[in-house]
Amino acid sequence: MTVEQNVLQQSTSQKHQQTFLNQLREITGINDTQILQQALKDSNGNLELAVAFLTAKNAKTPQQEEATYYQTALPGNDRYISVGSQADTNVIDLTGDDKDDLQRAIALSLEESNRAFRETGITDEEQAISRVLEASIAENKASLKRTHTEVWNDSPNPHDRKRQDNCPVGLKNVGNTCWFSAVIQSLFNLLEFRRLVLNYSPPASAQDLPRNQKEHRNLPFMRELRHLFALLVGSKRKYVDPSRAVDILKDAFKSNGSQQDVSEFTHKLLDWLEDAFQMKAEEERDGEKPKNPMLELFYGRFLAVGVLEGKKFENTEMFGQYPLQVNGFKDLHECLEAAMIEGEIESLHSENSGKSGQEHWFTELPPVLTFELSRFEFNQALGRPEKIHNKLEFPQVLYLDRYMHKNRDITRIKRDEIKRLKEYLTVLQQRLERYLSYGSGPKRFPLVDVLQYALEFASSKPVCTSPVDDIDASSPPSGSLPAQTLPSPAEQQQGIPSELPSTSPTPRSFIYKPFTQSRIPPDLPMHPAPRHITEEELSVLEGCLHRWRTEVENDTRDLQESISRIHRTIELMYSDKSMIQVPYRLHAVLVHEGQANAGHYWAYIFDHHQERWMKYNDISVTKSTWEELERDSFGGYRNASAYCLMYINDKEQFLIQEDFHKETGQKLVGMETLPADLRDFVREDNQKFERELEDWDRQLAQNALQEKMAASLKGREPAPPTTAAPAEEPEYLEQPSRSDVTKYLKEETMRAITKASLEHEDKNPETVLQLAIKLEYARLLKLAQEDAPPERDYRLQHAVVYFIQNQSPKRIIERTLLEQFGNRTLSFDERCRNIMKIAQAKLEMIKPEEVNMEEYEKWHQDYRSFRDTTAYLTVGLEHFQTKSYVEAILYLICAYQHNKELLSKGPYRGHDEELLSHYRRECLLKLNEHAAELFESGDDQEVNNGLIIMNELIVPCLPLLLVDEMEEKDIVAVEDMRNRWCSYLGQEMESRLQEKLTDFLPKLLDCSTEMKGFSEPPKLPPCSTHELCERFARIMLSLSRTPADGR
Repeated sequence: MTVEQNVLQQSTSQKHQQTFLNQLREITGINDTQILQQALKDSNGNLELAVAFLTAKNAKTPQQEEATYYQTALPGNDRYISVGSQADTNVIDLTGDDKDDLQRAIALSLEESNRAFRETGITDEEQAISRVLEASIAENKASLKRTHTEVWNDSPNPHDRKRQDNCPVGLKNVGNTCWFSAVIQSLFNLLEFRRLVLNYSPPASAQDLPRNQKEHRNLPFMRELRHLFALLVGSKRKYVDPSRAVDILKDAFKSNGSQQDVSEFTHKLLDWLEDAFQMKAEEERDGEKPKNPMLELFYGRFLAVGVLEGKKFENTEMFGQYPLQVNGFKDLHECLEAAMIEGEIESLHSENSGKSGQEHWFTELPPVLTFELSRFEFNQALGRPEKIHNKLEFPQVLYLDRYMHKNRDITRIKRDEIKRLKEYLTVLQQRLERYLSYGSGPKRFPLVDVLQYALEFASSKPVCTSPVDDIDASSPPSGSLPAQTLPSPAEQQQGIPSELPSTSPTPRSFIYKPFTQSRIPPDLPMHPAPRHITEEELSVLEGCLHRWRTEVENDTRDLQESISRIHRTIELMYSDKSMIQVPYRLHAVLVHEGQANAGHYWAYIFDHHQERWMKYNDISVTKSTWEELERDSFGGYRNASAYCLMYINDKEQFLIQEDFHKETGQKLVGMETLPADLRDFVREDNQKFERELEDWDRQLAQNALQEKMAASLKGREPAPPTTAAPAEEPEYLEQPSRSDVTKYLKEETMRAITKASLEHEDKNPETVLQLAIKLEYARLLKLAQEDAPPERDYRLQHAVVYFIQNQSPKRIIERTLLEQFGNRTLSFDERCRNIMKIAQAKLEMIKPEEVNMEEYEKWHQDYRSFRDTTAYLTVGLEHFQTKSYVEAILYLICAYQHNKELLSKGPYRGHDEELLSHYRRECLLKLNEHAAELFESGDDQEVNNGLIIMNELIVPCLPLLLVDEMEEKDIVAVEDMRNRWCSYLGQEMESRLQEKLTDFLPKLLDCSTEMKGFSEPPKLPPCSTHELCERFARIMLSLSRTPADGR
């Protein structure tokens, strides 16, 4: 028997054992693999007896606990096969005494599993994955029936779905399939894996008719995976739909369930790929032993060396995804150290010992090394899984020399040295703690401070009197109540007023003065001081305290320096050249956000050629940074944390090497890297998408032509007789009617003309116009330079004020003022008509090179946008104050977006960004709370209304709050909103509510979606300049009187 055949046979045996383990999990609800393995071993494979062991009271003895340390070294162990499997929460309660129930449960489980395995050849573990697939497809179909807009719906405009340049292609979430996207993108970006999949061809023996269940399942899946990879390479779409590949998974298994676990799916995917490539390898072996590229790429071996009750053992095992515990560790090396050493390892070097333990040493590392971080644990008391949010750091380059079998001698020496240093470090830290927390009571202080306080006390001015005797009760301090006005205790009890001399006038009522009533007399010392101390005593005491304080400071400093040196020595223990020969570079990080029962997955993947991190979040693919990855992946900060780490051998360049033409040596890119059949497939899909773009453009052109024809026909109709149409002026001066809006402006213009006429003897209209413009400009300049309160924003009164504050070109201001005085609405008397005509003549004389009209229009467009932003803000805040949050949110969102665009051009182009951010955030929090209350009511109509608020208003807004990574308050608000809904996961609720919650939560936790619910801003009501200024001032004054949380 060859080595490869032996490996395959061992793998089959392990899978059968996994079937028994899954059955034990289902029957007993116990999730600990080691406990289940021990029970199975003790029962010699008898499932009924194993269940009895597990459900009996005190079944696990101390000896059995100790025995769990060596399980991975025993034959038939399933270390890598069981990675990532989740415990089934549908647990049968068998803790009672009814043995008949126990027998029936075991019999039913065995009968069901054996029947399914005989009929389909599919194990329980393989069936487990189907639960999510059924839910995903059902969700995808159900989404077509929904009346409200779903956050993952395609935009009707195909240009929104067009790939930009060579940006990576995303994957559409077709319903709880973010786990699929995260894993597939991570593997696709391994260029060697991509080549293997793209160049895969099914074995000739299976071309016509699949021989067995595996071929019937795996070959169609490989075909769809090739198509999917080809689209990711050459599609012109921004993202592609993976439904066909998911459909293959769904058809392979018949069950139902919820969102899939990443590690479980990754293992199953690699298992299927291994089977597919094994068929091909066996066909091409030509007498040689078959080589399976999936095994060579993702699987390694380790040597388990240990002692069991004094007997040594040694066993080599195969592994794929390597599981690591997170709880109790701060970084990846600590996790690895704990995983590589189990039990008491001192007995490995002794002949006579009853202790048990083992060490793992890597003998062969795979080119792609995947660590599964165990961030979920089953809470036996609560009967549900829980997520571990602890922080765990991991490096970009991981050196694995210390875990290699060839280095075990030097590693053991270093581990012993580290252990010794840590023991010494513990002693030093305990000593340092005694210096930093001195005392025997509950409150402790640094010893150096205690000595300093004693020195200060001893050096204080001595006082010979008692701290209470030196206060004269008969003469109270200035400002206190006179003694004769205070009633005695007896008089207080009897209600008799204190006796006053009859000749004296009625005394003035006493006024309490808080700043003088309790003033300390000048002769009372501010600090306690010794009453009796001689100069000699003080001199000796000060000398001792000074000396002791110096000694303590030196001791503390020496301890701190020693501790720092030891930390540094431990950190550098493996930094010598011999221990940095096996570097593994971080390739991908799969992140999970949410709780154990629901959440969202995305991936950070390193672009090895551009040397930058990319974030793959379903359809969204964006540039990222290591800092963003740290924040989302390390954990401990939010509900997001890394769940799977994919490292690649940094010395194996073939993993990330690009394709080159065999003859010319030129690098192949895009479609050039695809086989001929896949090029045709992608080309056909791109042509289909191009036709979709052309149809859209053609429809837009037809609509525009129809609108133009309709406007032309409307223009031919006889128009009602009207007066001469006034010349165009900026539209922000025209709403809602010219007479209303320009009333204030006309008054100011007339005032300037009148003042200019009175100040200048020459009544020449041109001279008056020049002086009037100067006067108007001086007035506006004064407004622009005035430090006005927030409620009185002079920019709203005139565009020139806005232009001056934002330092627009002088020519822009001059032309704006000329247009003001050339307005036809000023033609109500001869003087104004003459001035208007001169102003219009001057406007016509301005040459194109003197004023850039494109720039002029941009400045006025910015001012219109500023007024619109003010109107959105005003209306939104008015709704917010009346608690009309549904109406307020769209106005506040539009105000913030418009304002942000303005502020990008200059600090005075818009309003206070913090103000807008605060009320946008507060409104979303209020809406979220309202929607949660509706959901809690349980009433169908109110529950639906609450979810509509979340789906159509809040979920589309969340990406906007997370765009600016520097806005910490927005990120915290998003976490608060998500946590509010995730808190329902642990609560008892009706199945219909649980179903709605399960359907909704992935959307809330997924921030890759684009804004769909409010692509068009809400309509603004007609508003004159005067009315806008008044409403803005009123709402701002109201806000200044109403304290707001967080501001």
